[in-house]
Amino acid sequence: MPRRSAQEWVRLSLRTPGILIFGMVLVPCGWVLNLTATVAPNWRTLNDLPNAPPTEYIEQGIWDICRTTPSTARPVCNLQDTTYFGNQIIEVAQGLMIASLVVTLIGLAVAIPGVRCWKAEPNWTVAGLGGLLFFLAGVMTIIPIAWYTHILKEVATVSPTIDVRVGYCIILGYIGGIFEILGGLVMFIGICRCCGGKNRGERRVEDVMGPQFRQKPPPRPVIVPSLNRPGRSSASSSVPYSRDSMDDDVSFPRAKSPAPRVENSSYGGRPYEADL
Repeated sequence: MPRRSAQEWVRLSLRTPGILIFGMVLVPCGWVLNLTATVAPNWRTLNDLPNAPPTEYIEQGIWDICRTTPSTARPVCNLQDTTYFGNQIIEVAQGLMIASLVVTLIGLAVAIPGVRCWKAEPNWTVAGLGGLLFFLAGVMTIIPIAWYTHILKEVATVSPTIDVRVGYCIILGYIGGIFEILGGLVMFIGICRCCGGKNRGERRVEDVMGPQFRQKPPPRPVIVPSLNRPGRSSASSSVPYSRDSMDDDVSFPRAKSPAPRVENSSYGGRPYEADL
């Protein structure tokens, strides 16, 4: 494995780990599928009904039963069947599917603060606890779905001529439960911080840049030049840069002043008023 530079380690340390992203994407998708499987009345379909048109069929779920006929544009629901709803699997499925939805919501509430979305690093303990709840919610979904599929034709007494088929709710329930199990298992595995975190492809920022990386740098000192000149009293003048102080602080040679001009007149005439 090629060695990574310090900048690359920091970049990997400051991003959300992929296992948490994987779990936080799969679990909500699985929850939506499980919700559809819970409320939709299509856990199984009864076709070839006796004394009925060939296109008429019945859809049975864990909460409702609907009949679709060619003469009606929409299915007729709220049909009563005490034999079907009195079966043990129906009562168990109702309780476990509702419990799975609630546990998934609780797991999201626990895992979201643990996932690093606005912090420097994730809280792996909290995120792992949320993953455990997701795993349990997926198991709660798979149990009634698998049980219902196993006794699909034995849920209620039906005529041997009736064609019993698996409804789409069973398919959605399997997919949603598997999504939650995989997402929760992956997030729970992330709680194991072996090899100093390198097994997840990241390192702590302190291990790369040192503990001073987290400390705030000290404020830069601002040097204000002093207006007082050395060797002179500040009370002599209220003006910082007086003419005298400027003359004293000159560090370069001054130009010599020109010599006084002497008028050399060669004539001995009388001076005029302009000369005076």
